[in-house]
Formats: sequence, structure tokens, C-alpha cells
Amino acid sequence: MSIVSILKPIIANTLEQLYNQKFDEKSIAINITKPEFEGDYTLVLFSFVKNLKKKPEDLGNEIGNKLVAENLHLITSFNVIKGFLNLTISESFWKNFLYSDYNEKLPKKQPVTQKVMVEYASPNTNKPLHLGHLRNIFLGWSIAEILKSQGAEVQKTSIANDRGIHICKSMVAWQQFANGATPESTGIKGDHLVGDYYVMFGEQHKAEVKQLMEEGMSKEEAEKNSPYMKAAQQMLVDWEQGKPEVVNLWRQMNGWVYDGFSETYTRIGADFYKTYFESEIYLLGKEFVQEGLDKGVFYRNEDGSVWIDLTSEGLDEKLVLRKDGTSVYITQDLGLADEKYKDFPYNQSIYVIADEQNYHMKVLKLILQKLGKPYSDGIYHLSYGMVELPSGRMKTREGTVVDADDILDELVKVATSKTEELGKVKDFNEAELKELYNTLALGALKFYLLRVDPKKRMIFNPEESIDFHGFTGPFVQYTHARIKSILRNETINEKHIGNAPLLPLEKELLVLLEQYDTTIQQAAEEHNPSLLAIYVFNASKVFNSFYAAHSVRNAETEEKKELRLKIASLSANTIKSAMGLLGIKVPERM
Repeated sequence: MSIVSILKPIIANTLEQLYNQKFDEKSIAINITKPEFEGDYTLVLFSFVKNLKKKPEDLGNEIGNKLVAENLHLITSFNVIKGFLNLTISESFWKNFLYSDYNEKLPKKQPVTQKVMVEYASPNTNKPLHLGHLRNIFLGWSIAEILKSQGAEVQKTSIANDRGIHICKSMVAWQQFANGATPESTGIKGDHLVGDYYVMFGEQHKAEVKQLMEEGMSKEEAEKNSPYMKAAQQMLVDWEQGKPEVVNLWRQMNGWVYDGFSETYTRIGADFYKTYFESEIYLLGKEFVQEGLDKGVFYRNEDGSVWIDLTSEGLDEKLVLRKDGTSVYITQDLGLADEKYKDFPYNQSIYVIADEQNYHMKVLKLILQKLGKPYSDGIYHLSYGMVELPSGRMKTREGTVVDADDILDELVKVATSKTEELGKVKDFNEAELKELYNTLALGALKFYLLRVDPKKRMIFNPEESIDFHGFTGPFVQYTHARIKSILRNETINEKHIGNAPLLPLEKELLVLLEQYDTTIQQAAEEHNPSLLAIYVFNASKVFNSFYAAHSVRNAETEEKKELRLKIASLSANTIKSAMGLLGIKVPERM
């Protein structure tokens, strides 16, 4: 049990005794005391001032005196700074925490309370996974694992956007330029091969548009009348009509892409309970249209199209069925939400989708709520900002995208050179070195993309991501390996709690390690893995300060050695657990 969860009922009881009023524990705000003030945890007093009609300083002194008098085993002293009551937690609490069985059970398992489905990845099948996909994948995977640690039963899903004009563009270019080329005949990974033809289509289309504009067409007219674009549109019509040669080519090229995706997913550790295919579900949801009309949620326009009016919710009118009876994306998503609920009756369905779709996701949830679907309130959009390069935004059709496989290969090279510069891996064999370099590269990439709040856009700098000294994955990985080298061949006394007082850095590290469970809980509530990345970096940084100031193996006394070995062990276990929830392995040595 965390110190905050211990303090809240004690404070609620103290307030009731002092002021003869009941206080909800949810109204009690306890924060970590700021470094510039004395204390460990701070009770925020402002929410009680108006109700109790007391000055913050008087209130703080009354509460502080009673807390210390009746809970001396837990709270040893206090001070009041304006509207804040700073509490110092007893040394015995920190030592008992250190020697509890908590050390070997990270993260602490919670009972199953809800079912959650997390949809992430969801790529188009006309190109390989790229850097933007990686942020999506790492966010989805990590939040699923964080929620699991908090007692949720979680299933991860993906949707393959395998139909539409994008794949038809690759197909047209393949027919024109490939001469029957396959991944096997070229030695090119399937998703990369198909992506190459998508870029070729873009180049050819651009050239045709330029020529048509020189002949007097406007840009808009030229883009529509380009022979290449017309060929792609005709191919989409032929696919929808089931033309055998088109469907066969579509299956073949998508198959190449799926094989390529599978290879990348395995490499980065992504996994799925189920993959939904747009080609199989794009007609779903049309039955909702009639239901919406019957309930008065939708209305039919004069031209036969069907709409919903969301202006009263601050949005606008949204098309849900075209006049020719074909569905739009929102119709398909209504059907998919229902299909997912049939497969896995969820309490919450998390969609990991870029912030460009914020409006679409608001509309989806609103429509489901208006239709009275039992799962509508559980729709949650984990919105994230796009990833950009120092040179600007990536564009697939212009060939400026950084492919996931390429960035991983590049980071392996950087990890190799930086590790060899340190010169500490001479006793590694070839297989061990290969595993280490891949672990460092993937750790650098995942940590860099997860350390930023999902809502924020970010710029990815490959060289910066793999620095062994900055706010990076390799710094945390190196700290873990360093601790394991300290612990190697040492025996830790699991039972003995000594009397030696804690030195400032020993206590600072213990206070931080105790906050691990609270940090996971906050990351789960906010759907924000960056909180965990920031936490584990800070824990690593404080450990390194602690180790620089205090010898472990050659401590002043045997009692101090046992204490520091135990602190080091808990530090290593916490780092490994936190990094594991981010999908990052930590080496035992490096």
C-alpha cells in the first residue's frame, strides 16, 4: 500500500475529529513535497479553508499537531508554508517498505476490475510501417501493459486499412513498372516493395499533373484527369465489383505487405489479439443507419443521403450514408465498434489515433451515445501528436518518410559504435553483442517516442535518442546493468532491519522508489506512458547520485552495506519493471 493511500484515511479521520465534519478522501490532495522545502509529502489546505472558515496557517498547525501526536510511528514532524502542510514521514516507514516483500513483486498485481480493448497500429497496406506508426504502436502496447498491471483484462487489436484508393495506386504502378517483380525475385521486403510502387505512382501522377496544367488545366482539374489517377479509380471500381484479376493482384500485394508487417511487429515486440480488415468490415454499420432514422437520430436529405445534426453539441452536420447508398468512414466505424464489442464485451475501448482524427472520434462517440449503445461511454480516444523530423513533416508520396526498419537498422549501427567507444564489452561473444546492440537500439527508440506526453507533437532526433548520458533509454539501461554488476556475487540479508539512520540520498532514493505504484496508477488513469518514462529516468538519475556519494560493497559498516545492497536491489527491480511496461528490455551487463 502506498504512503498516499495510507495517509488519506488518517487525514480524513483527523479532520472529522477536529472539525466534526466528514471529508471524502477524494477531496484530499496530497503531493510530493517540493525539494526546496522540508518534508516528504504535502497536504494541500486550500480546499478546506472556505468550508472551515479558518486561515490556512492555523488550519495547517491544528492538523499537523494532531497528526504527529496520534501517528508518531508514521509522521515525525510538520511545517506549514502558506496553504500547504508539509509532513515528514518516519524513517521506520521507509525501512519497513524497503524490507517488505514488495521488492520481488513489481508491479503489484491488482484484481481484475474491467475489460479493455486497445486498438493500435492500424496501417494502410500501401507502404511499410514508418516512424509515425512506431509512436502509435509503442503508445498502444505500453498503455495496454500499464492497464493490465492495474487489474484490467486487456486485448490488443489492429485494423488493416487494406482497401481504397491508396493500395490501388501501388497496384497501378506495379502493373506499369514491375515486370512481375516480387519480394522473392528482388530480395526486397514485401511492404517496402509495395511502398516503392506507391512512391512511383506519386512521381508519375505529379509529372502528369504538371503537363496537364501546362496545357491549360487548373491544378484541381489536372489532378482529377491525370490518366494515372483515373486508372487507380477504375481499379477501385473493379475491386468493388469483384473483377477476378484485380482481386487476385490485390490479395497478392497485400499478402506481401502483411508478411513485411509481421516481420517488423516481431522485431519491435508488437502483438495483437485480433486484426480486423477494412475489406471485411467496410459494409458494417449500414444497419445502424435505419436504426438511427427510426429513432430520429439521423435524418434523410432531399437527395437521399443520410445525415446527423450535431450542431447543438458544438460540432456540425455529418454525413453517415451517401445518396447512392454507399457508406462513409464513420458508418464503417460504427459497425466496427459493435463488432469489437461482440468479440470482447469491453468496459473501455481505446483507439490510439493521431490528433488529426480528434473531430472524427468525437462524432463516433456521440453517435453511439445517441443510438443508446451500451458500450458508447467506454469509447476513449488516446490522441497523440505527429512525429516530425528536424527537416520537417514526413510525406510518403514524396518519399520523405523514415521507414521503421531503416531507423532501427540505423540505431543498431549507432548503438554499436557508441558501445564500442566505451570499450566495456570485450568479454561478450558475437551473439551477445548482437542482442545487446538490438536491445539498446530498440530501447532508445521506444523511450524517445514514449518520454513525451502523447498529446504533444515531437521531433525525432536519432543521435540524441541513443546518448548514454541524457534523458534516454540507454542511460536507464546502463544504470540497470551497473546495479546488476554491483549486486553480482553479493548476498542480501532479506530480514534484517538495522538501526543506522538513513543518509539524505538513501532516503531520497527510497522515497522515489516508493512512488512507483502511484506513478503506474497515474499513468493508467491519464493513459500517459510518458509519466512512467520520466519516473524511471529520475529514479536512475538519483541512483547514480547515491552511488557516486556512497560505496555499497565497501560501506562504512556491515549494516550499511546490507541496507545499500537492498536499496540497489529494489532500484534494479523497479527500473526493470517500469521499463518492461514501456516495452523495453534492460541488459544484465553492458
